[in-house]
Amino acid sequence: MVASKIVLAYFTAWSIYARSFFVTDIPVDKLTHINYAFANIGSDGRIALGDPWADTDKTFDGDTWNQPLRGNFNQLNKLKATYPNLRTLISVGGWTWSGKFSDIALTDQSRSIFAASCVEFIQKYGFDGVDLDWEYPVSGGLSGNIQRPEDKQNYVLLLKEIRRQLDAVPNKKYLLTVATGAGTERIGDMDLLGMLAYLDWFNVMTYDFHGGWETKTGHNAPLYKNNDETTSDVAPSYIKSRYNCDAAIQTYIRAGVPSTKILMGLPLYGRGWKGVTSTTLNGFSQTASSQLPRGTWENGVYDYDDLKRSYISSNQRYWDDQSKVPFLFNPSTGLWITYNDVQSIDIKNNYIKQNNLGGGFFWELSSDRQAELIGLTYNALNNGVEPSSATTSASSSNSPTTIHNVKTTTQSSTQGIIRQWQTNYAYSVNDLVMYQGKIYKCRQGHRSQLDWIPPDVLALWLPISSPSTNPTIIESVTATNQPSNQGKVSQWQVGYSYSVNDLVMYQGRKYQCRQPHRSQADWTPPDVPALWLQI
Repeated sequence: MVASKIVLAYFTAWSIYARSFFVTDIPVDKLTHINYAFANIGSDGRIALGDPWADTDKTFDGDTWNQPLRGNFNQLNKLKATYPNLRTLISVGGWTWSGKFSDIALTDQSRSIFAASCVEFIQKYGFDGVDLDWEYPVSGGLSGNIQRPEDKQNYVLLLKEIRRQLDAVPNKKYLLTVATGAGTERIGDMDLLGMLAYLDWFNVMTYDFHGGWETKTGHNAPLYKNNDETTSDVAPSYIKSRYNCDAAIQTYIRAGVPSTKILMGLPLYGRGWKGVTSTTLNGFSQTASSQLPRGTWENGVYDYDDLKRSYISSNQRYWDDQSKVPFLFNPSTGLWITYNDVQSIDIKNNYIKQNNLGGGFFWELSSDRQAELIGLTYNALNNGVEPSSATTSASSSNSPTTIHNVKTTTQSSTQGIIRQWQTNYAYSVNDLVMYQGKIYKCRQGHRSQLDWIPPDVLALWLPISSPSTNPTIIESVTATNQPSNQGKVSQWQVGYSYSVNDLVMYQGRKYQCRQPHRSQADWTPPDVPALWLQI
């Protein structure tokens, strides 16, 4: 059963190092989507592996030295084989690697090159979509990032081109999402309505409202404002009134973004200060040292697990009933920490439901290893219904029948037929092929390429011992250029396998099929020019 609300979490490539958190540790039964962080942008303007060793090279249990795809990507594909409703997206950029976004969004050519590389990347490695984490267009982010005033409109054009190329892939609906800022200035630097037309949803980063870059304590992810906060509330930031989750989410909604297209960010970490000497407001919104306390992996930042293990029991917990978040304060040591816990996450889950948001997302998985907060959210948003896992296996006792020299004019799903794998062929999910004496099942729709042979691209092909039904093996298949309707013009319909040159009518206009595909409800001829040519 597919969950009604999205529960997404980011898995970071660096989790496998000092953190010793692996794909196999992910609580998949409590998630609907996983975003992999991060891919980079190369000097050629194409998407690039962020950490090749972690992403595709590292050998895990069960891998072999000559396996074409290893690393975290292969581990994610194994997860999806067990949990077929799970979806994975490659997240591009992030805080560190957003420096080239402005350049790749600048021209028609740069946008086309980057979009094409994204399509190739997700098909090669088995992702179900692309998540752009541009931090940030126009202003903000690292000081060395390239930024332009025209980033605002160019971001829309970049998304438009990526969506166009994603939608041109037959037999597969790919996701396109963005991770976006929650502060007033960051929201103002985006054309939200323009972006909306091409996105499945926004991951609104409703956290990092306050942190170690300031010498005053404040909440990392307050749900609402606190009227007692001793900070400014003037343009352009309006920190006191607008630096909170509710203000950010409502700004998106007022701008015209449907609530169901918004995921609210839920941080699995806290932020802390030391040198807090004032006990006013229990240390909230008080002056602190510019030197940050030692955190879990970096100064001033604490994993939720680390807080439970080493800080919550030894420091006084307070509750901010205005902002609906907890914090820790120890006047004797001057330590002050803002974080989320079961109580605050439960309130945020209710907020997500009451405001009919699309769901929530977590940054990041290694910080909540027992899935205490993740599981709480999944159960709250989806009534405890767990994603289904795959339980079927292939039989090994069927004897195939062989047919030679068969011509076909369509490329519909093979329905138990095993064809010899060939290049430039539009394969559909569950199609069976034979390659070098082994049988493979198609994992996702794609058009085959010369270097995408089944054993080398396991994101596209699943090796199986034998099919589950008596198969027919076709030694050779020749796709003709003759239309299967022999020149006849039929009304376009959903769920039909169209061949090259097929003619259809749609809303009074005639179209010719450009490439074979199985039609889907949202692939109407005028909307997908990559598949249909108006004549």
